[in-house]
Amino acid sequence: MNRRDLIKGITLFPLVGGSTVSLGHATALPPPERDFFKELGIRVFINAAGTYTFMTASLMPPEVVEAIRVSAKQFAILDEVQDKVGEQIAKLCKAEAAMVTAGCWSALVLGMAGILTGMDDKKVAMLPFLEGSGMKSEVIVQKSHANGYHMALTHTGVKIVTVETSDELRKAVNEKTACLWFLNREAPVGAIKHEEWLSLGKELGIPTMIDIAADVPPVENLWRYNEMGFDLVCISGGKALQGPQSAGVLMGKKQLIAAARLSAPPRSGIARGHKVNKEEIIGMYASLDRYVKLDHTKEWKEWEQKIAVIDTAVKKVKGVKTEVIVPPVANHTPALKITWDPNVTTLTSEALGKQLRTGSPSVEIVSWEEKDSVKVTVFMLKTGETEIVARRLKEELEKATKA
Repeated sequence: MNRRDLIKGITLFPLVGGSTVSLGHATALPPPERDFFKELGIRVFINAAGTYTFMTASLMPPEVVEAIRVSAKQFAILDEVQDKVGEQIAKLCKAEAAMVTAGCWSALVLGMAGILTGMDDKKVAMLPFLEGSGMKSEVIVQKSHANGYHMALTHTGVKIVTVETSDELRKAVNEKTACLWFLNREAPVGAIKHEEWLSLGKELGIPTMIDIAADVPPVENLWRYNEMGFDLVCISGGKALQGPQSAGVLMGKKQLIAAARLSAPPRSGIARGHKVNKEEIIGMYASLDRYVKLDHTKEWKEWEQKIAVIDTAVKKVKGVKTEVIVPPVANHTPALKITWDPNVTTLTSEALGKQLRTGSPSVEIVSWEEKDSVKVTVFMLKTGETEIVARRLKEELEKATKA
């Protein structure tokens, strides 16, 4: 067969099943991406509210998704994955040691377990039954910090003791005191600040633990509290880090991390149900590695630009006022508070939230905090969504404005 006949044969060769043909070699086109949300009838939305767990927090960037995908293709020993990833996370966060947990709540439980049991396997097996175990059983928490998250600690069997001043803390300490726990989000309102809390812990010989679940940015918070001297630091893996939402990190003193792992999977301890597999562990490492390398100044400017787009649009509506706010600790990113005159705009914040939620496309904002105002965050918005949010807010506010 000559070259002309060969080419003629190829051009007449049928295309079967969406394949393309090149010199006798079929190259299959990839199958269309399966939309499970559409298939299952699940509403998806533009997230202008923030990294709320009930809204599935944040979206994982391509680097993290790829790390999970690649890691799913091979078997590995779970402890070795934790060992190697923990070493790298500890370096990134300037801690002695680290481990990946099933979220920040899990980090609190495991950290508390490690403090209680040390490396004693018999004590590990006793949790959460502390009576007669020889283990300590009380954790001191500032009253202003006891707002629900501290309950994770009680899964180990400990009792929470609340105080308001350093004098009360000193009086509360006894032979049962196991830990001084600090909720970073409430640092501005607690009477005892970080430095004094740590000083008291060192003076009294009591380990200190801090919960910084949603407290990046700034990126420096990843190592600030390790360097400050907290024995254990707990953080969520999702939210601004954009790692697996079902993952978190426990980091701190080497001996306490080793002790915490005695209660963690694959062992049958108190936290057997706090399972994180190799994909989530490596995905968590990929997200942290990516996050510390980001240009955070550039990222902040991009958020401000998005805020400005929405601000410009809504301020065109009669009776509307705006204010750029930045939460002092948790979710420390710029947000836009939008307020309107109820004598001009016949709308409640709840109604505005519903209109945006049920519109097309669906948009979620923070509409449950005040009656005549809403809050919009932008750090979860994808390309092109800022303009949609601005337009939809302006439309709904204009519709409700009296002539």
